[in-house]
Amino acid sequence: MSNASIDSIMLSKMFLAGAKNLDSKKEWINELNVFPVPDGDTGTNMTMTIMSAAKEVAKLTSDDMTSLCKSISGGSLRGARGNSGVILSQLLRGFTKVVSDVEVLDIPVMAIACEKAVETAYKAVMKPKEGTILTVAKGISTKARELADAGETDVEKFIGEIIAYGNEVLEKTPDMLPVLKQAGVVDSGGQGLMVVLQGAFDLYCGKEVDITVMESTVTPGVSKVDSYKESIDSEDIKFGYCTEFIIMLEKSFNIKQEMDFKAYLESIGDSIVCVADDEIVKVHVHTNDPGMAIQKALMYGSLSNMKIDNMRLEHRENLVKHNEKGELEVREDVEISAVYKPAEGKSEEPVMEHKDDAFIAISVGDGMDEIFKSLGVDLVISGGQTMNPSTEDILNAIEKIDADNVFVLPNNKNIILAANQAKDLTTDKNVVVIPTKTIPQGIAALIGYVPGNSADDNNRFMSEAIESIKSGEVTYAVRDTKIDDKEIKSGDYMGIGDGSILAVGSKLDNVVLDMIDGMVDASTELISIYYGEDIEESKANSLLKKIQKKHKDLEIELQYGGQPIYYYIVSAE
Repeated sequence: MSNASIDSIMLSKMFLAGAKNLDSKKEWINELNVFPVPDGDTGTNMTMTIMSAAKEVAKLTSDDMTSLCKSISGGSLRGARGNSGVILSQLLRGFTKVVSDVEVLDIPVMAIACEKAVETAYKAVMKPKEGTILTVAKGISTKARELADAGETDVEKFIGEIIAYGNEVLEKTPDMLPVLKQAGVVDSGGQGLMVVLQGAFDLYCGKEVDITVMESTVTPGVSKVDSYKESIDSEDIKFGYCTEFIIMLEKSFNIKQEMDFKAYLESIGDSIVCVADDEIVKVHVHTNDPGMAIQKALMYGSLSNMKIDNMRLEHRENLVKHNEKGELEVREDVEISAVYKPAEGKSEEPVMEHKDDAFIAISVGDGMDEIFKSLGVDLVISGGQTMNPSTEDILNAIEKIDADNVFVLPNNKNIILAANQAKDLTTDKNVVVIPTKTIPQGIAALIGYVPGNSADDNNRFMSEAIESIKSGEVTYAVRDTKIDDKEIKSGDYMGIGDGSILAVGSKLDNVVLDMIDGMVDASTELISIYYGEDIEESKANSLLKKIQKKHKDLEIELQYGGQPIYYYIVSAE
């Protein structure tokens, strides 16, 4: 192996090693969350983002640099979750833009690629903040440029030095963000980036690393019904036809079109595999109507290597075969037909009528879901604080809605970037992302909507509506720390306001009352309280009486939210 460059095979292995290293350390990175809440998710979000790309890389059948870069960029873009995941996807996107056109990476190319990665990531963030993953990435880029300009030619030394410098920058992040210093942690996103680079470097240096990526979908040609040792009814096979083919592309097939095609396949079946390169697309889907998949595919080009298997019939035949050996009992009451019958047009989701305006809200908890639906939300995405939806999740939701204007309410500051990324990938609808950072802000935005007004006017009205909302959430601490001059012990209840800790204590009701005191001012008229899945209704009503007694001049509402982890979510307006 040359120590002056990296080829596509080595780069592929290094990327997978970096992804696996992050996966193994995600819980540690989660614990670096500034607020010691039980849902610290930076490690999880970054891992799900990079593993989405790793699965695409693991499926590659060619070893050219262009295909590799497309898999890394496209996979991470679709799988991006949370701010840290979106930024990581943009770093990978910028890096691969440069290296996709070369056969090998030497140090000058890597320096340029690092610079492009940082440029792309900074552009994706509306208000970049120093002391974060962006700062660490910028430090790495600066060091890479310095080494390249100095004439460094040894790749191992080059990568080793930029990792060492990246760690130095990471250790300085608490000096750039006081909240990190108070919490006694480095930036979790920056730490995640360094973990990826270290994993990649370990493999390059010869360390034995497991780069196997577990694929959840079915590989083409391998059926989920290959095992007949279990007594499974053929009628339990939801989608009866295993359909495989290759599209010989005659038109462009960019990332957006690939995502659209996958979303369509998911709407008519399961066990989706769709692997694209510049000339062909390999497709595998289990569906009840192969004709629908084929008809859609023909929009992109001609088809070859077509194969359609009736899985119900195959299952029946194998049951008979094994019954002859005395292994299984064959049910005679299950009708099996080898004749292909198109689906009757039934859909699991109701068909939407065309609308001028439609709404998508990210929500968490069955009570919250119902509240959003009652306010006119067309489609609710389960996610929120405990599990951020990916760019692809939001994009798929947008595609399902038939409307001229689609308003997206992220309802979490860690989902706004992914929502904006989905907006940028949508070409057939006007997507408006209202930057709601909390559930109460999302509710206020919907109330601020004025039917009949233009999308631009409603964007303004809804954005203005969220400015008057103060939000608070009550959960428990998972570690000892000190934030906002408050000593926090593991197990304490915490009342978290818009960016700061408002109350800490060992008694839940007292923390809620103290948090509300910190939210209420002379202009407050209404307090809304949403109790979570771990709170009994009787306890919530008991707390309500305490709040009413203390704030007799305010209107106070109590509703069931059903959210996990957060005992109460409160808004003041």
